[in-house]
Amino acid sequence: MSPRRLGPASLIRLLGPWRGQRAGPAYRQLADGLRLLILDGRLPLDVVLPGERELAHILEISRTTVTAAFAQLRDEGFLDRRQGAGARTRLPTGPGERGATILVSSASAEGVLDMTSAAPPASELIHQAYAAALSLLPAFLPQHGYATLGLQEFRQAVAERYTRRGLPTRVDQIMITNGAQHGLALMLRLLAGPGDRVVIDHPTYPHAIDAIERAFCRPVPVGLPGEGWDLEGVAAAFRQSGARVAYLISDFQNPTGQWMSAEARAVLSHAAARAGTTLILDETMTDLWLDAPVDPYAFAEPAEGLVRLGSMGKSFWGGLRLGWIRADAPVIQALAPRRASIDLGSPLLEQLAGCQLLSDEEAPLAARRALLRTRRDHLLAQLQARLPEWKVRRPEGGLSLWAELPSPVSSALAATSERFGVRIAAGPRFGVDGAFERFVRLPYTLAPEDLTTSVERLAAAYDGLRAGATPTRASIGAVV
Repeated sequence: MSPRRLGPASLIRLLGPWRGQRAGPAYRQLADGLRLLILDGRLPLDVVLPGERELAHILEISRTTVTAAFAQLRDEGFLDRRQGAGARTRLPTGPGERGATILVSSASAEGVLDMTSAAPPASELIHQAYAAALSLLPAFLPQHGYATLGLQEFRQAVAERYTRRGLPTRVDQIMITNGAQHGLALMLRLLAGPGDRVVIDHPTYPHAIDAIERAFCRPVPVGLPGEGWDLEGVAAAFRQSGARVAYLISDFQNPTGQWMSAEARAVLSHAAARAGTTLILDETMTDLWLDAPVDPYAFAEPAEGLVRLGSMGKSFWGGLRLGWIRADAPVIQALAPRRASIDLGSPLLEQLAGCQLLSDEEAPLAARRALLRTRRDHLLAQLQARLPEWKVRRPEGGLSLWAELPSPVSSALAATSERFGVRIAAGPRFGVDGAFERFVRLPYTLAPEDLTTSVERLAAAYDGLRAGATPTRASIGAVV
């Protein structure tokens, strides 16, 4: 398969205002901009850049400037340039490691604040929903209790939820799963095989990358610009990679918090249909808008080939372990026998509790959004006060901030910070090929006082890292 080529419009968008941002001649500024994109993972590896003449024309600079920039990057090991094959992106030391940070840990060391999990706690409504579910359970006990597609009543509740929000949906278009991650794994089992390509936005949810790789598929990353999605780049990836599947987090993207507009969804869903790629949109964060209501369904959908993943975990509580797949009825039916080789359905009691929660969801969702809004703004204020050199965009929803560090020390900071009493997930965990060493994800799901303490400890770890110091037993005792 020929390597993927990056369109000039995509590269311009990724580069942004590259001139004048750094000192030195134009060729060095261009080389610096491209190098940073490669290191941050916004420019994937093994992608062919536009030719020198074409790039000089669109950037309105001389070809000599582009040639000198490419030569510098080639000498540094960031480009592999072969006669007639174009300049391909690479890393000097080859692909890096993503690390093995577990983003949902069961327990922390005593006194250590855990910022690896972007998961809010349960409200008192969860207990009430389980109590109501227990009262309904006796009516189901004479039955065998297995439902591969899910409890009919809960499937109906999910279908009505979509319809209420502007996307008419039938029960036969819904399968209940053990969370959205389970839904992705089932879709990969149905649609992809060893060696198949799966287009992803980059960075993305780490366990989605894990699921893709454990299905022996190959992720095809497309870098996210500072705002929105690179529509041309994603569409080109559909065509050029021959991907069977694409997985994009459209709703307050994890980890960046970006929201995909209805116009962008329409462009990408129709581009996927033309390329024969099944587009999977992860909508697990769709309820967690914090600044203004959003409408993810305000576009004309293609007749087939668009799959949506939903979940109760982020909106209500991760312990429910309930999610769903919304797809064409034939896709749902095809999933049933494949699921049977893994499990025979989701727990009945949880689905009954889910019915209770979805029957009157607006008040609890409003309360959850208010809580998260307060915690987001609190964390932003703490970072501005203690770590003002970190660049952090204020997300309009979701559960976390994506913080850009002044230097590529994310993994070192993650390795050091736990000794100062706070655990974080390093940026490379959210990418492939060792990308995002200048980023960390910081959830705002802890209580405000714990967020304050977490930032204090993180600032101490970062200061120690910059100074080349290691924490003493006395300093550890002072913060834990």
